[in-house]
Amino acid sequence: MSTLPPPASAPRQQPLLDSPLIARQAAELLRTPHAIRQLDAAESAAVVAQMQLVYFPAGSVLLREGDDHHSNYMLLVLEGWVSVDTGASDGPDSVEVAALGPGSIIGEMALLDGAPRSATCIATSAVQAAGLSRIGLERLIDDHPKVAAKLMMALATRISDRLRSLGKQLQMYAQITATMQQDLEKLRKLAR
Repeated sequence: MSTLPPPASAPRQQPLLDSPLIARQAAELLRTPHAIRQLDAAESAAVVAQMQLVYFPAGSVLLREGDDHHSNYMLLVLEGWVSVDTGASDGPDSVEVAALGPGSIIGEMALLDGAPRSATCIATSAVQAAGLSRIGLERLIDDHPKVAAKLMMALATRISDRLRSLGKQLQMYAQITATMQQDLEKLRKLAR
């Protein structure tokens, strides 16, 4: 069992299997559409065996955009709500892009690639989460390679879906920008 690197808010943590009822809840949540519905009961139990139970008080920063020191784990929200913000998290450019609750997974991109965090996640209420570290993922690969492959494929699919959605949003923004530019040009011509 491995411990997660502590984020700035230093949550309390313990092996998830030390709390059997919560471990069962985590295994069930892993199989929901919000998380990784491709896993069966035994597979989700194998993943849960590598997870840590972490607690964050309301207002805590779970993940910070740009952080490259604590980027080797993901969290499955078990209880509570998390705001996902992009842009400068403490400045005027911060934008909330999602509010996530139980069954949501955050931080999976950094777990897979080790790159800096791409968003800031803040507990809007007390949060209980199950964390999977890179070391836990490596143990899963050693002990249950098929489960690990299935988990990584499911995480990659989630990331791909978000990228496709972002592509559609960017197309929409490009169309809006083009329409606005045309409208501005018409107004300029009228003003002459």
